[in-house]
Amino acid sequence: MTQPSQPTGSHASRRDFIKTSVAVSGALAGGLSVARSAHAAGSDELEIGLVGCGGRGTGAADDTLSINKGVKLVAMADAFGDRLNGAHDQLKKKYGDRVAVPPERKFVGFDAYQKLLETTIDLVIFATPPGFRPIHFEAAVKAGKHVFMEKPVAVDPAGVRKVLEAAKVAKEKKLGVGVGLQRRHQAVYVDTIKQLHEGAIGDILFTRVYWNGAGVWVNPRRPGQTEMEYQMRNWYYFNWLCGDHICEQHIHNLDVGNWVMNDLPVSAQGMGGREVRDGKDYGEIYDHHYVEFTYKNGAKMFSCCRHIPGCWDSVSEHAHGTKGYCNPGSGRIEGENKWRFRGGGGNPYQVEHFDLVNSIREGNPYNEAEYGATSSMTSILGRMATYSGREVKWDEALNANYDLSPKEYSFDAEPPVLPDENGNYKIAVPGKWKWA
Repeated sequence: MTQPSQPTGSHASRRDFIKTSVAVSGALAGGLSVARSAHAAGSDELEIGLVGCGGRGTGAADDTLSINKGVKLVAMADAFGDRLNGAHDQLKKKYGDRVAVPPERKFVGFDAYQKLLETTIDLVIFATPPGFRPIHFEAAVKAGKHVFMEKPVAVDPAGVRKVLEAAKVAKEKKLGVGVGLQRRHQAVYVDTIKQLHEGAIGDILFTRVYWNGAGVWVNPRRPGQTEMEYQMRNWYYFNWLCGDHICEQHIHNLDVGNWVMNDLPVSAQGMGGREVRDGKDYGEIYDHHYVEFTYKNGAKMFSCCRHIPGCWDSVSEHAHGTKGYCNPGSGRIEGENKWRFRGGGGNPYQVEHFDLVNSIREGNPYNEAEYGATSSMTSILGRMATYSGREVKWDEALNANYDLSPKEYSFDAEPPVLPDENGNYKIAVPGKWKWA
């Protein structure tokens, strides 16, 4: 991979397997002492940097600043200058002096994250398109920075392996790592799933998980854009950047399914395709996926995600057991052991940032990178099953020679996928598509 360039614009066997099958990268470890910039326990002020200044990045910085006193945003980075400046102005207007990002700490380009990591920040927020997450996380760990990174944390098995390697080094360096799967910090989910793990609905037979909606934004191609810039601006529709919506959105529900099961699936099979969203601006991703995940005890997780207007919409999770039923998000259990959540807890998008910062300040930072990686891998496993039309085993998928990253990070370079002469992108055909 060439050096990034400056742009012109912006329970447990599965867990045991993962822990023992991934080797730590020696180059990444490079000395296990905590870097000087890592925040000292008891210190009041925490300096943060933001990498990825779009809507989610701006929101993550807002959530951090709103819930944590003594936190300052002091550095920002984005591939596009307009994104960075827009986010800066919005946050500065709201938080005043707590946003202290002078021009020399505003970094633009594919290599902007590297420059930001050279500053004195304690904690970095990564909210770029998820395809960049593995290399960004690896670099932050090497630099000794605490990390909050949005989900998913990878879009292919190679990226998952890289994150798992870096996660182990982060633990050895005692670095805090938060992952934007905010249901893990949402009181209704935490309390309800605790009830399930204590046997409230008996043995869990299967779960159903959904992210069905009309879809998201589209950024049409503009005159003068290189193919790389177009794909970066319209990143949701390219797998090397997004991983398809089964990864970018549905990961939340799949993570809850794994959490309820307290395990990871051993295999997946399913179907999907492009029924409605099939224009050139929609890149290469599907508009619907349906996956059956199987766990080692024979239990199932039935997964459905869809981006088609005018259909049944639902973003929810459901658990069915030998003694009852539960929708964790509603905080209600029906059956032999009726129970309901009594309320409480704050905004989970803010709470996840408070919990991470608080753990760092107490000198006992937690690390969520492993379940962030395995939940991302669950999503990728599902995509591999729908694209190929095959039953795909977890071990086969995790160790696959499947890497979507480009050979070069530059606005003049070719991205991993290119349109044909008519401007259309190749779509995975079940029964024919292969990952290597």
